[in-house]
Amino acid sequence: MTLYAELHRHLGGSVVPRILWRYFQRNQADLAERFADYAEFEDFYTRPRNTLAEYLELHTLVESVQTEDTLPYFIYRLMRGAYVFENLAYLELRYTPYLRTPEHLSQGDRISLMSQIVEVVGRASQIVEYPIVTSQILCMHSRLPYEVNRAIVDLAAARRDVVCGVDLAGGDGLYGDRLGEFIRLYDYARSLGLNTTGHLYETEEGCYPELLPYLMRIGHGIQIPLKHPELLPQVAAQGQCLEVCPTTYLKTGTLQDLHQLKGVFDRCFEAGVDIAICTDNAGLHNVRLPFEYETLLTHDIIGFEELKACQDAAFRHAFAWTHPQRPELILSTILRADAEPSEEFPRSGNGNGQFNAVAQEVTESSR
Repeated sequence: MTLYAELHRHLGGSVVPRILWRYFQRNQADLAERFADYAEFEDFYTRPRNTLAEYLELHTLVESVQTEDTLPYFIYRLMRGAYVFENLAYLELRYTPYLRTPEHLSQGDRISLMSQIVEVVGRASQIVEYPIVTSQILCMHSRLPYEVNRAIVDLAAARRDVVCGVDLAGGDGLYGDRLGEFIRLYDYARSLGLNTTGHLYETEEGCYPELLPYLMRIGHGIQIPLKHPELLPQVAAQGQCLEVCPTTYLKTGTLQDLHQLKGVFDRCFEAGVDIAICTDNAGLHNVRLPFEYETLLTHDIIGFEELKACQDAAFRHAFAWTHPQRPELILSTILRADAEPSEEFPRSGNGNGQFNAVAQEVTESSR
């Protein structure tokens, strides 16, 4: 069984429509009553938008109900689906903690409450029956003031036990007037030793080469191979990975045809630039990661060899995956050990101790 890593999934956009609809029916009937039935709601929630800005407005619908009290409800269902339906072994969840705090509070009070949101997300994502290695990426936001974004960076540095990096989200069309500010924030994050990614080169309005040196991964980045291929050698030299989310570009109107992505993959492979295939907003799209893989294959955008390269890249560039191998190798080693019992690994107990021992052995032997 192949196990996957998901590097770019937004907490707000990860709620599948059926789960959100049931929540509205049970807890906020006024929101459910805006729609005649579930089919009408699903169409509204998942249909393509004309622009990225219009698409991002949907996040506000979910952010308004993802509070400190309700986050465990949504995250449990997210993790269950990721484990059962997607075969995820690793998941990075990204979100802006400030936007999960009560709007009626002062800015200072909302900043103070962000740490509680991070704690709740961290606890809720650790589910024994759905074991996935999970970490958080805290998103700065292009619509939030400098003080809030700086506090988000500080919080990420303070909670390295559950946070693996920082991001910049909220619409790349707003970066230009505050570019110097965002450069300072990323420079500050790097000075603290934080991992960095950022929504950049997603649309033609979001092409800011000044931010590239501060990123370890590039959120989307498709305009680099499409419109600015001269940057590919620099991206390859810096070891940056593109987080490509195929369905997103059709939902936002960024691309008109999925086949336009063939140029993205071909040029990146030729230049030695890694790509991790991601979902971005699995709920808004009503898709799961294996569907993204299958779609790229059936449209002849990539082949199975390229798919495996992208899947390998996802684990290699994962901020909180501590093993040098994909999880299948660890499992294969365990199976070989089970086939040949020894004094070191006797067949007894539930196997958890054996798993940990073999995982450690495989990790150390590859260093």
